[in-house]
Amino acid sequence: MLIRKAVIEDAKSINAIYDEYVKHTAITFEYETPSTKEMERRIATISSRYPFLVAEDKGLIIGYAYASALSPRAAYQWSVETSIYVDDKKKRQGIGRKLYAALEEALKAQGIINLYACIAYGEDEHLNKDSIVFHESLGYVTVGHFHQCGYKFDRWYDVVWMEKKL
Repeated sequence: MLIRKAVIEDAKSINAIYDEYVKHTAITFEYETPSTKEMERRIATISSRYPFLVAEDKGLIIGYAYASALSPRAAYQWSVETSIYVDDKKKRQGIGRKLYAALEEALKAQGIINLYACIAYGEDEHLNKDSIVFHESLGYVTVGHFHQCGYKFDRWYDVVWMEKKL
């Protein structure tokens, strides 16, 4: 497996992974999968300032992770929000850990000191606590819990914010 910087040409493969999360989970609160053109824009925008990484195995994208601004205000420049998505058929193989390890190294090199993850919270057929457990295993701690702030699949979901100091 290779971890590398995402390129615009990866947008279609990234979207294929993300589509499963959008359509079948409450992990993301997007209702519609972005177009390939929109994903290309996201890759370009994020990559202009922060790392956007993909995990590739035998030429196939099997996961991706990126960081984005926590806030556009200058005082927040040492803090980022992290995101990660792994192909549903490839979970629990260490891909997420490798992606986040590479992401953290790249962020350290940029002088980033605070990582934040915004994670949907609840348990039903569209959501479990795997993401929270994953982030905890990497040293993230819960620093906030927002109640009923995301609505998807005809129900309300909570969100927790988790933090890690680099």
